[in-house]
Amino acid sequence: MSIADLSAVLKIFSETELDENHQKELFAEALLMTLARASSADANIHAVEVESIQQIMQRETGSEVSSQDVRKAARTELYESTPLRRYLSSVRRQLSPTDRVRIVNLLADVIKSDTEISVLEVDFFDMVAESLRTTPAELAGLIAN
Repeated sequence: MSIADLSAVLKIFSETELDENHQKELFAEALLMTLARASSADANIHAVEVESIQQIMQRETGSEVSSQDVRKAARTELYESTPLRRYLSSVRRQLSPTDRVRIVNLLADVIKSDTEISVLEVDFFDMVAESLRTTPAELAGLIAN
């Protein structure tokens, strides 16, 4: 997956209905952007976090992501025009409740991967959960059908 090719994101902002393939692309892009940004939430990108993100992306999306792509997606310059909070608030409408919860739960895995959890990482986690409007019930696995 090329981090520069955010076609699903562009479709969100054009407000077109997404088919199943584009929803999968959107999930993968939102996941990568969220996890990569989390890796730098405490200003230190640890190698174990990058490896964790690569493994998660492979397992959850089937996409091979290089460490360079992760570090590039983590850079704050990408979020100057559209902050991550705004981006996540926009994409949540197109993501299923299950995908929104998956992103938040996988984010927790990345944050815990370096065994040191900072206040900045906790604040980042809360911001993502709020932006995606995941409820405590959803986070506990209680998702109504």
